[in-house]
Amino acid sequence: MKIFPAIDIKDKKCVRLVKGDFDNKTEYEMSPEEQAAKYKNYGFKNIHIVDLDGALTGEIINLDIIKSIISKFDLKVEIGGGIRNIDSIKKYVAIGVEKVILGSAAIKDKDFLKQACEKFPNKIALGLDAKDGFLSVSGWKESSNQLTLDYLKEVNDYGVSRLIYTDISRDGMKQSPNFDETIKVAEISNCPVIISGGVSSIDDVKKAKNLKNVEGIIVGKAIYDGDIKLEELVKEDA
Repeated sequence: MKIFPAIDIKDKKCVRLVKGDFDNKTEYEMSPEEQAAKYKNYGFKNIHIVDLDGALTGEIINLDIIKSIISKFDLKVEIGGGIRNIDSIKKYVAIGVEKVILGSAAIKDKDFLKQACEKFPNKIALGLDAKDGFLSVSGWKESSNQLTLDYLKEVNDYGVSRLIYTDISRDGMKQSPNFDETIKVAEISNCPVIISGGVSSIDDVKKAKNLKNVEGIIVGKAIYDGDIKLEELVKEDA
């Protein structure tokens, strides 16, 4: 079971959003590099980074910060946020990112997802953000009218190497992830699944360990707010 402590970057700071709402955000004192150093010092091997500036603009904004984290701390990084073209993927792969997460662009254009998987084998993760069974896109501001499971069936053979499933009604709410929907996704998915959204306690992490085809879990707000202690969490990391 891989634990992915989260770093969300906005204006070069660590922030957390509630349900993806940019107007409902908490800024934290630590810089992204300081936060990554803290995770490394506790013994974590993987981190989940979201470039919120990228998500808003569709451009790569924080490449230097991410490059610095990878080179200094030897962490396996998965990165998402506004990655909409092959050139952006290439830039991230070139600095040593382990997985590049495609979300809205892949949902709106399946051919882009297919092309990315072919060009960058074992580097592409698919981020599926869902609410009430439907996929959301564009920073969760709009519903795509596509059922999550239907979309997954259509792209299941493209060669995605990891799937990150987020129930956005839970994200930042610390109400526990949507395990029922995650199980449905994991049963269908050809690649391993990462659970995201709403992790509130170490019990959520332990529960995730027993699920089939689930590779790991992303923990964000519960770390920053002190609900989960890093020394407890790292014991679950394998």
